[in-house]
Amino acid sequence: MYRAATQFPFQNLDLPLRVRIDDLVMRLTLDEKIELMCQYQADIPRLGLQKYKHGTEGAHGVAWLGEATVFPQNIGLACTWNPGLLQKIGSVIGDEARVYYQRNSSINGLTIWAPTVDLERDPRWGRTEEGYGEDPFLTGRLTTSLVQGLQGDDPFYYKAVATLKHFYANNNELNRGSASISIDPRNKREYYLKAFEPAIRDGRAASIMTAYNGVNGIPCNLNHEVNEIVKGEWNMDGFVVSDAGDVLGTVTDHHYADSYAKAVAGSIKAGIDNITDDQPVSFQALRDALDQGLLAEEDLNHALRNTFRVRFRLGEFDPAERNPYSHVPEEKLCSSEHKALSLEAARESIVLLKNDGLLPLWTILDSVAVIGPLADEAFTDAYSGTPPYRITQLQGISEKIQDRQVLFATGMDQIRIRTATSGKYVCLRDYGNDSAVLAADGNIATEAAVFECSDWGFGSFTLRAMDIHKLVTVSENGRLTATADAVGGWYVKETFRFEALEKDSFTMKSWDDKPVVTDAHGRLIALEGQSEFIIEVVNQGLEEAIQLAKEAETAIVFVGNNPYINGKETVDRPDITLPPAQHELIQAVRAVNPRTVVVIIGSYPFAVHWENEHVPAIVFTSHAGQELGHAVADVLFGEYNPAGRLNMTWYSSMDQLPDLMNYDIIKGKRTYQYFDEEVLYPFGHGLSYTDFKYGELTAGCEVVYENETFLVSILICNTGSWSGDEVVQLYIRADNPRVTRPIKTLIGFERMQLFPGESKTVQFTIKVNDLAFWDVTRERYCVEKGMYTLMAGSSSSKIFSMTTLHVEGEEIPARSLGEWVKAVNYDDYKNIYLDECREGGESIRPVAGSGWIAFHDVDLNEWPVKFMARVTGNIQGGEIVLTLDSPAGDPIAVCPILPTGGIQAWTTVECEVPSRLITDLLTPAETVFSERCKLYLHLKGDVQISSFCLQLL
Repeated sequence: MYRAATQFPFQNLDLPLRVRIDDLVMRLTLDEKIELMCQYQADIPRLGLQKYKHGTEGAHGVAWLGEATVFPQNIGLACTWNPGLLQKIGSVIGDEARVYYQRNSSINGLTIWAPTVDLERDPRWGRTEEGYGEDPFLTGRLTTSLVQGLQGDDPFYYKAVATLKHFYANNNELNRGSASISIDPRNKREYYLKAFEPAIRDGRAASIMTAYNGVNGIPCNLNHEVNEIVKGEWNMDGFVVSDAGDVLGTVTDHHYADSYAKAVAGSIKAGIDNITDDQPVSFQALRDALDQGLLAEEDLNHALRNTFRVRFRLGEFDPAERNPYSHVPEEKLCSSEHKALSLEAARESIVLLKNDGLLPLWTILDSVAVIGPLADEAFTDAYSGTPPYRITQLQGISEKIQDRQVLFATGMDQIRIRTATSGKYVCLRDYGNDSAVLAADGNIATEAAVFECSDWGFGSFTLRAMDIHKLVTVSENGRLTATADAVGGWYVKETFRFEALEKDSFTMKSWDDKPVVTDAHGRLIALEGQSEFIIEVVNQGLEEAIQLAKEAETAIVFVGNNPYINGKETVDRPDITLPPAQHELIQAVRAVNPRTVVVIIGSYPFAVHWENEHVPAIVFTSHAGQELGHAVADVLFGEYNPAGRLNMTWYSSMDQLPDLMNYDIIKGKRTYQYFDEEVLYPFGHGLSYTDFKYGELTAGCEVVYENETFLVSILICNTGSWSGDEVVQLYIRADNPRVTRPIKTLIGFERMQLFPGESKTVQFTIKVNDLAFWDVTRERYCVEKGMYTLMAGSSSSKIFSMTTLHVEGEEIPARSLGEWVKAVNYDDYKNIYLDECREGGESIRPVAGSGWIAFHDVDLNEWPVKFMARVTGNIQGGEIVLTLDSPAGDPIAVCPILPTGGIQAWTTVECEVPSRLITDLLTPAETVFSERCKLYLHLKGDVQISSFCLQLL
């Protein structure tokens, strides 16, 4: 908090910020600077500096500090397609963070680790719930708005500070701390970086966090692009923070550096300003790096200027009257206004996937069967705050229809458990300090505890003791106790596996795959050994659900995932289907009640192909949000007309997806931009209770030029009988590009409300430069000359109106390979992997000893006489073979690569291109090439290449 006495220039409000920061940093001793380099910044009493913590979680509401307003998961917020709403939510997060900061500023910081900007090119990613979808334009717009709301609109002071996560290509949990992602320049520039850029350039996000993974062989905390692109090209005026543990993980996980001193030095020089790691170890590593000459004190000064610039702009060193955010009233926390916004966000996020006329249920009804494992749950996730209350779907529906009959069943079995050897039943007992311990010491069934057994698929089960409504978990001493209120935690100790044996007996395993056995007192404990158990079904959940569905006029089945099971941080999803038990439940209910609605409450897309064919109405919503139950009931019963739109493609099955570790959007045909097969639900999909008619799409001109803007307009009319929101989506396609471009790409969208019969004109302002692609031949963005098609519709596949315009851009010149060319600037490839070149830049090596890269539109008007390349031959060596126009063509040159003794042992090789081959490749009348051709470089063996050139005649 601001110290009143002014002793030093950095406390002088009349001085420029730069001068104040420099003065403060100059007054710090070297030891003090070291102790300010980590997440928990030390206090310096002699200068009046208080402790400060960087990193308050706030993905969709302030988290981990106490009760706070909880909004839907980010995947749900993205389905709103409403930047204005996201800005309001960001402002609420900033306000509530301020309240906690005012309570204790030393431990409740204002640098918020949100939003997650990582693009979701694969729905199997365990953290899909945290992101904003598969499209960089949508993600950029929404996260920029959240940042603007969170940081506030004062020209100097921040309400709070947004930290964008995780820079970049962080979209798998498998080996995330050690894996390196292979990404070529076009994928990098046109996709992965595009999502982060708007929040920094336009949103002025003041912080960004690096990712655990590496990119092209370099751990992200050592990536030179942090300095070159984030701080350089995008002019980020803030600081960069490492993710938790990843600087030291440079040694322990990536095995990239051989000492912590080198890891911290390399990270700071690469642009990391604040280290989120074990602090005593990091402090020692910093001292060692300074002693060894790996770092200079000025490197610390540079980093501290960046972190203190943010702290100054948060108002810490200024009087309260100067800072408009200095006092947020306590009553703002969980206020009625914030509660209303949470309900608004939950409503707007709901997507109507299918509706054959069953919804809304406003004509209802005498009875409703509310069925399913998620019917009476309102789950939070790992980065949720603590909601002041939760409204489940059962509660919301019961409130909505009041005196009419609501029948409820989870559809899950209720069971007793006994041992196969002694026959003793499992009961709940108290032993010393442990309560509700599971012990096999009951002689008769009536003594036994009854558990509701929830099958979450892929071998994961939870057990809830019915009498006390507590979940079974594994305590610190390994005993099984029914003491958990919810599934959760970094290690999810409430999940178990059952493996069938002969004679209807089972083994049971704990969350960490330890066998569950009985000790000498019959207590169940996760330990080595094996015990066999018999499960007795007390109540068959499926049969109960079928009976209720028969009795009710309408059945609503709630299915989906638990955010902590089978897909979360550290765990990717094994499949994109619903758990088989939930699928069976839907089929059984639909078989007895044709008026069946399926509501999917999930953290990610699902392959619900059967449901789409046989169930008349399907709704999707994300988890979290304290008002989830009210929002769902409002949509189901017609008090709110749904208008959510999918932020990701919903595929028919996992068979439509390439390998999880394939990050190539273009060649891998990922996302709606490149995927050319039929999908279950397309990106942007969402239905309404009303109908909209699209007029003619018109552009303000027929020809546009670089650096210009142009207007695109379309008239939308609500032709139905309901008021509702339409999300108008504008896509564009380059009709005859030099390289593979997207089938279509989102370039504008607008969510707007229309009353029945009302019409509105939607107008989009488009920058011609936003049509650019990354030209690898010249390593820069390029607006290509040619015809472009504009498309307007209600989803990426439902286009109602199109128009074309001519863009007077550049004509892409032929490639000249007479100068040195970076190998990564290829046009096509097969079986290659991008890696580091420690001489500078990146390199390419073949996968499994054989691969090729291709360079298109090569100008060979002069025949090359020599091929030269910068390569390594590692231990085995190999060769590079050149062919023209086809990878199967005859070689025009073969360049042997001798072993060089290591993957970073670089050398220059060369070989002749024999002139005698000219007669084989050219017609008799030709002496030189007259057209562009394709050059293929085949990499064989233990080789890497960073650059090459062709010496011409």
